Amino acid sequence: MPSLKDLKNRIESVKSTRKITKAMQMVAAAKLRRAQESAEAARPYAERFNAVMAGLASSVEGSESAPRLLVGSGSDQVHILVVMTSERGLCGGFNSNIVKRAKAFAEELLSNGKAVKVLTVGKKGRDQLKREYSDMFVGHIDLSDVKQVGYGNAQAIAQEVLSRFDSEEFDVATLFFSKFVSVVSQEPQALQIIPAHYDVSDDSDVASIVYDYEPDEERILADLLPRGVATQVFAGLLENGASEQGARMSAMDNATRNAGEMIDKLTIQYNRSRQAVITNELIEIISGAEAL
Repeated sequence: MPSLKDLKNRIESVKSTRKITKAMQMVAAAKLRRAQESAEAARPYAERFNAVMAGLASSVEGSESAPRLLVGSGSDQVHILVVMTSERGLCGGFNSNIVKRAKAFAEELLSNGKAVKVLTVGKKGRDQLKREYSDMFVGHIDLSDVKQVGYGNAQAIAQEVLSRFDSEEFDVATLFFSKFVSVVSQEPQALQIIPAHYDVSDDSDVASIVYDYEPDEERILADLLPRGVATQVFAGLLENGASEQGARMSAMDNATRNAGEMIDKLTIQYNRSRQAVITNELIEIISGAEAL
């Protein structure tokens, strides 16, 4: 049974931990507001861009001069998985859920006889994936020194992927990130970025508009498709940023609550032990007085 001093030290230790988790929760809440605004502001642009690109892509479908980024290499044998996670932990299951989605995707490809390569963004995903897929790793992009993710960071990631595609290192590229839904809900996503795949809903106004392009569609696509990859990566980074802060806020809130419950239990245990010590001392005093 722990002594009174041990219990008191443990209570103080848990109180210190609760102060830290509470502070981290407040910091995450402040960062979440900015990250959520950025992610939500980027969604209309990304959706509109994808809709326009879908219209352009449909106009050159079947053309021999269609850009390679649109039609692909003609094969789907080699896949590269671009897994984007956070640089820091203490955010619940945020990183694990993305990695789990990527692992399931990789296992499905491997079972179908495909070759898989892994490119990671964020060391938490790298640390988890390297345990099982170290032989498939082809690179890692470190963003630990980046305080606020910008479009330039997305361009650097996109350029890394595009250069590997130009070198014919893979046929299909899939991006993994987490879409922000709410503070307590983040949905892991798998998005094919090469060959470019754009969907536009039937009720979209872009789908019903006919455009005349100058210059021709092939030349416009050749210029816009690399930007489209960077745009998709940037949208994924923004969604990841909001999801990370939401998950961290939720995790730190749970940790603060658990610390409070532990403090209550330890306090009760301390009071009971202290009462037992006092009772034993009184018994000894009374017994000694009776003996006299």
